[in-house]
Amino acid sequence: MFGPEGPRLRELAVQALSSVERGYDLLAPKFDHTPFRTPDAVLESVARALAPLGPFADGLDLCCGTGAGVEALTGLCRRSVTGVDFSAGMLEVARQRVQPPAGGPGVAWVRGDARALPFVASFELVVSFGAFGHFLPRELPGLFVQVHSVLRPGGRFAFPVLAPPRPTRPGYWLLLGFDAVMRVRNALWRPPFVMYYRTFRLGDVLRELGHAGFEVELHPLPEFGRRDDGSPRARLVVARRGQLAAGSVNS
Repeated sequence: MFGPEGPRLRELAVQALSSVERGYDLLAPKFDHTPFRTPDAVLESVARALAPLGPFADGLDLCCGTGAGVEALTGLCRRSVTGVDFSAGMLEVARQRVQPPAGGPGVAWVRGDARALPFVASFELVVSFGAFGHFLPRELPGLFVQVHSVLRPGGRFAFPVLAPPRPTRPGYWLLLGFDAVMRVRNALWRPPFVMYYRTFRLGDVLRELGHAGFEVELHPLPEFGRRDDGSPRARLVVARRGQLAAGSVNS
């Protein structure tokens, strides 16, 4: 699961008993050598799907970690790309690792909380990769309103969603067990470490995006094939900000 350059079991245990922010600060130097880093295949597939929807001037990678998504955005945005994350350790690794392409957009790094973004209508494109397990279901409405507020009219919020494994697959029980362990850990230990794999349900997400003022489309990511019932194994959610302000759609 982890290569020789990845974290040791003791390091993971210390991180898991920390807060989310402190845990990622500790993990940052070895994060790219863990399975938690978004695979290049996913980043490349999302970039291909978004390219026809551009061009984009300014882009934001929400919960950017060590900057893999920022690198993908540099091929989609003409003027600037910003990575925002609340872990200073992850941002420091990102600054060292990501080299802006010559003649490409400028790259900036901002430490901030996705639930209180320090921007106002600044971007045509916001992306996020693998971060939503760190938000409780009750936090999604506020999170999506925040993203809506930092997009310019007509801007898009995009993120990939993988089809959940079925109960007949070992992956289903692995994720179920992980979430159960995290719930026990958070019931017994403070500060909490919020990381759940089975709380980000597509139906709930689409509903809350609509409530936040987005018009939503789903784009299959064909590189990942289809399940036995013919449904895509992976989709790209593309939520477009309309002309109405968030909160006015139901008024």
